[in-house]
Amino acid sequence: MPPTTNANGNNAPSTIPLANALMTKLKPAKVFKNAVESTPLPTPGGSSRANTGPRHITSITFDDRGDQVLTASEDETFRLYSCKSGKHLKTLYSKKYGVDLPRFTHKNTTVIHASTKEDDTIRYHSLHDNKYLQYFKGHKQRVISLEMSPVDDGFMSGSMDNTVRLWDLRVPTCRGLLNLPSSPVVAYDTSGLVFAVGINRYSRILLYDQANYDKAPFLTITLEDPTLALVSYPPRPIYMTSLAFSSNGKYLLVGCSGDAHYILDAFEGHLLAKLEGFVGLERRRLDAPPSIDPVKGNSGEEVSWTPDSKYVVGGSLDGRIAVWDVQNLPARSGVVDLKVPPTRLQPLTTLDGHSGPARCAKFNPRLAMMVTAGAELTNLRITRRLPRNC
Repeated sequence: MPPTTNANGNNAPSTIPLANALMTKLKPAKVFKNAVESTPLPTPGGSSRANTGPRHITSITFDDRGDQVLTASEDETFRLYSCKSGKHLKTLYSKKYGVDLPRFTHKNTTVIHASTKEDDTIRYHSLHDNKYLQYFKGHKQRVISLEMSPVDDGFMSGSMDNTVRLWDLRVPTCRGLLNLPSSPVVAYDTSGLVFAVGINRYSRILLYDQANYDKAPFLTITLEDPTLALVSYPPRPIYMTSLAFSSNGKYLLVGCSGDAHYILDAFEGHLLAKLEGFVGLERRRLDAPPSIDPVKGNSGEEVSWTPDSKYVVGGSLDGRIAVWDVQNLPARSGVVDLKVPPTRLQPLTTLDGHSGPARCAKFNPRLAMMVTAGAELTNLRITRRLPRNC
């Protein structure tokens, strides 16, 4: 493909669209084997992690330009990598407060993140000089969902204290509060005008107008999968661990801790597709027995859209990476019928991944690259599709 020309008359990198032939040929480009500190040996009389296995990377985030990726790990560190050079840039420690759910702001030198120790404060952190710029206090229990607005300095958090709080980076107090009957997961649509709140205990997803969040949701979606009754009765409840809108705003991807994820119509709430063919992250190890009631487990960061929303990528407890082709979802309209089964989709391809659980899987928003993360030996894997200037 010949290079294109930009407004200044210079050669600009060509863009190669994602296609099935390319997605099935994804190969590892670089593996960082020391992306997490090893589990310390147990001390006499102290607690032991022998039953939980090695430490994991728990979250990854890209900056807006896709130049950098940041990881958060159970060793209470941030690690920053260059997406272009593939080099590890720096390691920052948060031993006092712990770190989870890092999210780049719209500057590539600052992030917000949740805490795992000391308190439940959200922290605004400068990666440049390793200092905290602001503290956002209010949650009474651990923050389990955190998202930046795609359009401004607003952000949103969901906590085990059964609240959603709306914030602004410039103000330490929250500007909005939703009290809910159960712990929520949250997501913005790409316009920043709408946000979704998933409530597990009631299998409901609430869609709010950002400008009128203090009013009732304009759409309430019931997540009910009739195919689960074919496995057991009563069917095992669905445990939602993440939400993500497609780039065109038409669909809502619901990540779950069990052995299926779902895609919903975001305008009317129809259940369109069930993504299968992987092992859910409800357990920490393959040899661990499942719990009676569904739990979050290690789920939450393992499934996401590609930037064009043509594909969904997801990690698995067995360490593999599934890629689903979602370009031909069924079209449904009218009154939602909860008895209509979703289209069941198997992966287009399943890629070899990690020696342990693949807990994170995300595509770079700008570059032809996917990052997956898991346990100690193959913690961070950067997989290049093709150079954009080929």
